[in-house]
Amino acid sequence: MKFSKKHIILVVLIAFNGFACKVNYSFTGASIPEDVKTVSVKTFENFAPLTNPNYPQLFTEALKDIFLSQTNLSLISTNGDLQFEGSVTDYKITSVAIQGNETAALNRLSITINAKFTNTKDKIQSYESKFTRFADFSSSSSLSSVEDELMKEINTQITQDIFNQAVSNW
Repeated sequence: MKFSKKHIILVVLIAFNGFACKVNYSFTGASIPEDVKTVSVKTFENFAPLTNPNYPQLFTEALKDIFLSQTNLSLISTNGDLQFEGSVTDYKITSVAIQGNETAALNRLSITINAKFTNTKDKIQSYESKFTRFADFSSSSSLSSVEDELMKEINTQITQDIFNQAVSNW
């Protein structure tokens, strides 16, 4: 098979283009450019009227953990290539699954986080968004007996949402 000069030039251009725009992919769906090396997460503030006083710190640590476990980025205290900050804006308990006798079979803990993401290498990827998730628990259980597990479950969901929006390019 004989290749023309145009075919050879096209192959060379494609090869150089592939080397110039290198992106790292992972099994988590993250696509992080090679020049992004660090991530920083400021402690999230509490602006919710009622909340567990430990929750903002627990959430901040959960967000750091997802980046440490699902990427090769180094965590630094400030001025990372990827930067996160934000606040807890809502933390509430509501009744759900009302039964015939007008009592709730389930209660729901809902948490809303306002997250600001800054990508210093690609400003177009930056965002500020609200993320809300919830977990249900039996009305026969007290909040204090299940709150730690509910916060952990909700943190897993919200941090994955924030992670996906920041580095999965969906």
